[in-house]
Amino acid sequence: MTLPVPGVPAESDEPGGDTYAALLVPASAAPDAVERALRGLGFTGWLAPPTDDWVVALAVPGDGTIAAGRRGVLGAAAALAEALPAAVFALRVRLDRQLVVAAWDGADELGRYSSDPSLEPGADEAVLDEPFGAEHAAAFAAAAGRPDSAAELEEVLAEPLDSESVFESERLARVLGLLGMPGWIVASASLPKQIPTGPDVRGFVRLGAGSTGAPGLVRGWMTGRVRRRTPPPPVLADPPRADDPGIDPWLL
Repeated sequence: MTLPVPGVPAESDEPGGDTYAALLVPASAAPDAVERALRGLGFTGWLAPPTDDWVVALAVPGDGTIAAGRRGVLGAAAALAEALPAAVFALRVRLDRQLVVAAWDGADELGRYSSDPSLEPGADEAVLDEPFGAEHAAAFAAAAGRPDSAAELEEVLAEPLDSESVFESERLARVLGLLGMPGWIVASASLPKQIPTGPDVRGFVRLGAGSTGAPGLVRGWMTGRVRRRTPPPPVLADPPRADDPGIDPWLL
């Protein structure tokens, strides 16, 4: 029997572009502490070699359950921030048509953003397709140590994009630049192959349900079967809706 390798995205039946997700922690949090916390969460994905500024973990699958407790990348970020404690960002691109950004500082959630809430799995036809949560840009910028970028970041997050001609990875690239985060994250879907402009893939640590090596292979396969049947909660518990009586119909 051949086991799927944890940290390698499964093939999807859905059309579209790349799906990927990342957790980012300022390098002021010890990389060893980040790895221990990820192991404790039963995280599946890749831990990148630490840089001077950020510790990056890439979640697999990007839009699925990647840690114990039915946690997707946002749930894992919240748990990681509280465990360290530290500021933690969650970034997710889904099919290159939706960008999600969220951040925590310890137990406090700083905000969450979705470029198109209508593309969240399970969203109905009444959910609006406009960017939601751009007002959290100042909190995101401050948590990243780039408070001066807040105004420009809000403009980038609030800008409606033509999904037929512009990928959300392009928006994410601008966000990463403004927040001083590694730009190679937009190409991270290429793992386990070398990431263009990214760190040497041989320096990445692959975790399967919190374990490395052969145990990680087995645990990642076993938990992956269960996690695929238990997707994480939606990014927005109460997304903006066209049938919300508080929304001016002239804005729709």
